[in-house]
Amino acid sequence: MNRDTSRDLYDRALGVLPGGVNSSVRAAPQPYPTFVRKGDAGRVVDADGNKYVDWVMGLGPLLLGHDLPEPVESAVQRRVSEGPMYGMPTEVEVEHAEFIARHVPSVEMVRFVNSGTEATVSAVRLARGYTGRDKVVVMQGGYHGAQESTLVEGDADDASPSSPGIPASFAEHTIPVPFNDEAAVTEVFEEHGDDIAAVLVEPILANKGIVEPREGYHETLRDLTADHGALLVFDEVITGFRVGGLSCAQGKYGIEPDLTTFGKVVGGGFPVGAIGGKTEIMEEFTPAGSVFQAGTFSGHPVTMAAGLETLTYAAENDVYEHVNDLGERLRDGLRDVVAERAPEYSVVGTDSLFKVVFTRDGRKPRNGADVGRANVARWNRVFRPQMLEAGVMLSQNQFESQFVSHAHTAADVEETIEAYRDAL
Repeated sequence: MNRDTSRDLYDRALGVLPGGVNSSVRAAPQPYPTFVRKGDAGRVVDADGNKYVDWVMGLGPLLLGHDLPEPVESAVQRRVSEGPMYGMPTEVEVEHAEFIARHVPSVEMVRFVNSGTEATVSAVRLARGYTGRDKVVVMQGGYHGAQESTLVEGDADDASPSSPGIPASFAEHTIPVPFNDEAAVTEVFEEHGDDIAAVLVEPILANKGIVEPREGYHETLRDLTADHGALLVFDEVITGFRVGGLSCAQGKYGIEPDLTTFGKVVGGGFPVGAIGGKTEIMEEFTPAGSVFQAGTFSGHPVTMAAGLETLTYAAENDVYEHVNDLGERLRDGLRDVVAERAPEYSVVGTDSLFKVVFTRDGRKPRNGADVGRANVARWNRVFRPQMLEAGVMLSQNQFESQFVSHAHTAADVEETIEAYRDAL
């Protein structure tokens, strides 16, 4: 497979973009990333004209695939033709907020922003402002964007920033605990309960190998936060409107958080983030309250139209039935392949998420540390390049989720399973 153009573009990019990319994970593939020219249904075409079955799907936003259905495309084109943006409210942002509040159990009000990171930054500020407390509990291996409050490493007794440029004092207010460890989080609340503003958690660790919650874990988080006057914040930037359908992962697991952050799917492929929650809490945001939050592009009419029409299309068609069915077929087929070729590996995922984690003992990961102990280098350096050569585009590293879209077909699934079989 000739990839010379991607190589040459990366060489050019290294001269003008730090690391040759605009988001770090895009540079993970070795020896250089694939530059994409266009999408086509469930596939992408690279700069050299090679075509791949695409399971990256923009790292999650493209629930409908690369070819937008006519209602979505028409809504986007109409908004663009009416002027890109105004810096003033529009009806479509009200309609989009109403849709989300109608379908997500815990959401009464919504504040739109421009990225998942901005959503989690704003949610943490809101939780601190509402409770008058500073400390935030996060999960080891969880990911909440490029924000100072959650870029931490270590444990509850010794947390420190995970990136240069973040003052050590920031990490003093962040308490990392292992995902799925009820005893650890209970101990943290026993020691710091009166100082904790929120627990910020992905309902599924979806940025570190796809780790599902153990039965009762989220119920424990819900009880602890309620008992101590802290907020439970679900980060559904990845899982929102993908896991659990229109009710999101919180609907799937039957948990009502106090706040939820959204991104990816709610923008229909355009830049977006959102915070949703109970009116009493949400009205602490300015201008109703005193917790400052603002943004020039927030509620951008093109994004709002794309997101609303995407979710409306999903609600009125068989989108979730289709993607979840293909996701299950993929996972079933991959379990057969792994049992035959690499029984020490683990197939993980739910609904339209899937992944093969190169575990060393055949046990599904229970937390981020389990995923970190997998044979990450083999997946990144040996396996993924083989899949790329076979015409299957997987996520950029062992940790990122892979996504099924409405544009994928049963043939795409079979082709992918056979490519896994050959590569393993």
